Amino acid sequence: MYTRLIRLPGRQNFFLFGPRLTGKSTLLRRTYSGEDVLFLDLLKPSVHQKYLAEPETLLREIEAAGNKYSRVVLDEIQRVPALLDVAQHLMESPLGRRLQFVMSGSSARKLKRARANLLGGRAWSLELFPLTYEELGKDFILEKALSFGALPRIYAAQGEDAEEGLRAYVETYLAEEIKAEALTRNLGAFLRFLPLAAAESGHIVNASNIGREVGVNYKTVQEYFQILEDTLLGFWLEPFAKTARRRMSRQPRFYFFDAGVLRALKKTLKVPVERSSPEFGGLFENFFINEVRRMNSYRRLDLTLSYYRTEAGAEVDLIVERPGKSWLAMEVKATERPSTALCSGLLSFAGLMPGAELLLVCRVEKPQLFRFGERTVRALPWMDCLRMLS
Repeated sequence: MYTRLIRLPGRQNFFLFGPRLTGKSTLLRRTYSGEDVLFLDLLKPSVHQKYLAEPETLLREIEAAGNKYSRVVLDEIQRVPALLDVAQHLMESPLGRRLQFVMSGSSARKLKRARANLLGGRAWSLELFPLTYEELGKDFILEKALSFGALPRIYAAQGEDAEEGLRAYVETYLAEEIKAEALTRNLGAFLRFLPLAAAESGHIVNASNIGREVGVNYKTVQEYFQILEDTLLGFWLEPFAKTARRRMSRQPRFYFFDAGVLRALKKTLKVPVERSSPEFGGLFENFFINEVRRMNSYRRLDLTLSYYRTEAGAEVDLIVERPGKSWLAMEVKATERPSTALCSGLLSFAGLMPGAELLLVCRVEKPQLFRFGERTVRALPWMDCLRMLS
């Protein structure tokens, strides 16, 4: 059992969103236990059917309990969105004002599509991710994180068990989740889309090419990517657009939330992740950018993340705008031997933002310094780069 970095509010009502198997239910059950907690697991068929048929049952049960409960946990709230209306009614009543409402879910899409009551600012919104390297501590192994990802149950498994767990995740869970939530009318096309989307992870997406291969139009591919984003299976990294002095790419890049799920979708789980392989570099970039995103969320750093690319082809993998501090331009490479050849994109960005710190995020043991006239690029161990963010 790992200690999670996320800080759950003491009394404030909140939503806790996150993909399946990130450990939401485990965290909530461990944090909120006792006779004063009403915990509704809406994944259980009997519980789901009971409150789906008559959401007001929750209101009557809490009123009948009097002062027994101090907290109400609604696990997988997207399964019965109408319970949010009951929650708001209670929040505005004398009885409910002393209650804390905790609502978790693996998808916000059904809530949005159903125009569910998101409580109008009465509840904070938090997100739980796969395990970070800091949460794993001494158990963290980079090659393992790149090979199988960091979903708690998968990371704890060994060898073939981890592989089968990931296959079940993408072959069973994803199909069942999409079908159960009625997120698309053409499930077959969506399942054909997934490995193609995985192949584009970390790159500028060509929706037209994907559409031709899947047999759907451009707009449908955009909708499929929206499904991945809404179900928290991936996210867009927007292009840098601080100034118009130089023409930039205006197309975002898409990243999957977990390296193991990404490899399962690409059907490469049986292929060893060799340090010298091209896949290792792409997985390392995916891993690092996800680590930054998780830290930004957990520690409420308010970082603005983007990537930089010019029409001439100069690129920087990650631009980090830190409130009140210098910007960080981070080129992410899995190498243990950085060189001046890896610095061209960073130097291009420095011409646009002279005050930015230029960093090669890599696997060196000790920091190295590259000088280019008045400009310097530091090659740092990736863990040191993460520490710079907070």
